[in-house]
Amino acid sequence: MILKPQSFEPLGKKVILAFEELGRMSLLAQDFFYWIGIAPLQGKRALRRSSFADQLLFMGNESLTIVFLVTVSVGAVLALQAAYQLNQFGAAMYTGALVSVSMARELGPLVTAIIIAGRVGASITAELGTMKVSEEVDALITMGIPPIPFLVVPRMLAMLVMLPVLTVLSFALGIFGGYLIGVFALGLDGISYLKESFDALVTKDILTGTAKSFIFALLVGLIATYKGLHVKGGAEGVGRSTTESVVYSIIAIIISDAILTAVFFYAFP
Repeated sequence: MILKPQSFEPLGKKVILAFEELGRMSLLAQDFFYWIGIAPLQGKRALRRSSFADQLLFMGNESLTIVFLVTVSVGAVLALQAAYQLNQFGAAMYTGALVSVSMARELGPLVTAIIIAGRVGASITAELGTMKVSEEVDALITMGIPPIPFLVVPRMLAMLVMLPVLTVLSFALGIFGGYLIGVFALGLDGISYLKESFDALVTKDILTGTAKSFIFALLVGLIATYKGLHVKGGAEGVGRSTTESVVYSIIAIIISDAILTAVFFYAFP
């Protein structure tokens, strides 16, 4: 079978569109950092405090329940699987150490970011997309109100604040889930379990996990706001952009997690 140049045309168009979107997204990131870093020094108002507070409440307090349920469950399942393997070597006592390190380095940041991408990222895209198709964004520009500080900055700043907070909380919740299984299902001593859990943790584990959460927050915030502000096609376009926002965010989280894990592994052995 001979491949003709035309066979690669659809793929080429998708690659070009992807790079164009990455370019526009980088411009959005540039505008965001300008409004939070340089604009205040120039006397420009870059943040609506009431909107920022509302976003903190939405992203933080209203996400606690789902983060609690998921991360406790992840810690419990991890403890069960770890104990099954460690029992074969008579090392079930180290179940807590495995759970705590895994939650701090990998699962805590990763799971929490995916939850927020699905819950908050989708909401941001849908909200901004609805404003875009109803021409509310154009109305702001007509009134001389720049949409970036008015719409993007509060949401992205709240994401950068709350995702790391929820991630640190997920560390504790995952350890708690593992503790419940270790003590009440596996019959391990509670004090020994907690001692092994916290003895295994070092500052590097917590710092690298938290650092990942900042990168994930920036990625989710950028993708969600970009997709919301570039909706086309009315209500159908809003739905399509919301789906793309969640999918692209999860892909970006997983890829960046792999890269960051490799960087931290070699940079901080």
